[in-house]
Amino acid sequence: MLTLTVVIAKAFSQLSGMVKQGPRPLVICGPSGSGKSTLLKKLFKEFPETFGFSVSHTTRKPRPGEENGVHYHFVSVEEMQAAIENGEFIETAVFSGNMYGTSKKAVENVQQQGKVCVLDIEIEGVKQVRNSDRLNPLLVFVNPPSVAELERRLRGRQTETEESLQKRLNTARVEIEYGSTPGNFDIVVHNNNLKQAYADLRDFIVRELETQQNQDNFFISSIITGYKGYEV
Repeated sequence: MLTLTVVIAKAFSQLSGMVKQGPRPLVICGPSGSGKSTLLKKLFKEFPETFGFSVSHTTRKPRPGEENGVHYHFVSVEEMQAAIENGEFIETAVFSGNMYGTSKKAVENVQQQGKVCVLDIEIEGVKQVRNSDRLNPLLVFVNPPSVAELERRLRGRQTETEESLQKRLNTARVEIEYGSTPGNFDIVVHNNNLKQAYADLRDFIVRELETQQNQDNFFISSIITGYKGYEV
């Protein structure tokens, strides 16, 4: 008869095969200035061993304080186009005249560590990954208090020209409409108050991770029950 140790080993082996892509990624989306970065910083601070950030590629120029390979992989348009043609990206998008994308390698690097991969991507990217069987992501939209507040925050950064600012605001209006449409995201976090917004985000993620863990434990129990009575 199979020993319990062998049964458990076989169960974990089968589970590993089924979830070889790692925990479900967390996709967070919202207009520039909505507070995504602040919420993610709080999440990473509270759960430093749970989440890993997927570093995206972009063709835009680095802002003051941004480091290549840390905040983004800053590449040329030619490099980005070549990588897209080679099938290296899960999703790509053009935002404010610049190209952005999440590479397969960036996500795999995080998942191989057993961490939840966090993707901070644009609406076009969300549309590409939301129905992905490969990723099966959790989708979060961060809704700002208002477009007027967004404008105030973006002007405060002093990194935008008037033209680029208006482009971002126009894009934000489209993003808010898409993000607020039922069914496009698993949760919409209204960032009117940072403390409450983080509590809403945290509670949703913890609940989803617990659900996934319970499903995995149920699968292991089912496999063990199935192996009972089997001969070696």
